[in-house]
Amino acid sequence: MPKLDRTDLRLLAVLQGEGRITNAELAERVSLSPSACLRRLQRLEADGIVTGYAAQVDPQAVGLGLQAFVRVQLARHEAGAIERFVDKVNGWEEVVACHALTGDMDYLLHVYVADLPHFSRFLLDRLLNDAGVADANSSFVLRTVKRSPSLPLGQLEA
Repeated sequence: MPKLDRTDLRLLAVLQGEGRITNAELAERVSLSPSACLRRLQRLEADGIVTGYAAQVDPQAVGLGLQAFVRVQLARHEAGAIERFVDKVNGWEEVVACHALTGDMDYLLHVYVADLPHFSRFLLDRLLNDAGVADANSSFVLRTVKRSPSLPLGQLEA
């Protein structure tokens, strides 16, 4: 793991909140010259710490009004069954995140769909139909209290 100093962490914190900031503005915010800032940023990209840049899109504004978390238990746990499930999940546009879990469920899916009929089609036609799933439990999001794509970098400064 590459060693990150305080300046690297400040640079990353600014970028997480303002990915379209110019190099000159970024350099000023972290108290570096533009050339030194650019070198650091290029190193962070080359080291795989900065993995990309993306726009944050409001799901409601684009018609994705229903958000759900689906806990999934697989019917079988051998390598082939897990690989088939993972391949299926990676092909489903509705799933924006999938996490392998400890405990009584195997995976947690974060799903965005337009409405309840879309979710029903996703659940019945895809997830429960042919993905090797033994059980699925869904929870619908009523209200988002906090949503941040940023990592808590402040705790790394010790």
